[in-house]
Amino acid sequence: MLVARRERYVEWGDCDPARIVYNPRFFDWFDGCTAWLFETAGMNKAWLYANTSFTGFPLVESRARFLKPSRFGDTVMIETTATDIRRSSFDIRHQLFNGGELSVEAFETRVWTGKHPDDANRLKSMPIPDDVIARLKGEPKPAQ
Repeated sequence: MLVARRERYVEWGDCDPARIVYNPRFFDWFDGCTAWLFETAGMNKAWLYANTSFTGFPLVESRARFLKPSRFGDTVMIETTATDIRRSSFDIRHQLFNGGELSVEAFETRVWTGKHPDDANRLKSMPIPDDVIARLKGEPKPAQ
């Protein structure tokens, strides 16, 4: 599987009064890392809109395990990967390392969506395109 890595400096505004990262901030970071995974795979949002019937991949479940605190001034590394890709949904795992140690492990389930055929204001789950699956798995692009 493809692994996208992103380094992040913990800023003052990320922290609570005890200078520990306020836990909802992690979910904000992880959401951005999911987008970064797609960009790392060569599929930014503009590419997805131009080349697929994509309208989004809404989050339907998330959870995290907090193992070690991160504090103001720390530099952390977040590794993001798609761990299970099904017909129209996929799981993402985020691992945040601080000082080389696993500090937070988070999981998301997202659904690949397109416009509902009966109501353009609604979304409908759609099969994930084979090219998208291959790229998220880190498989080489087929020759054109």
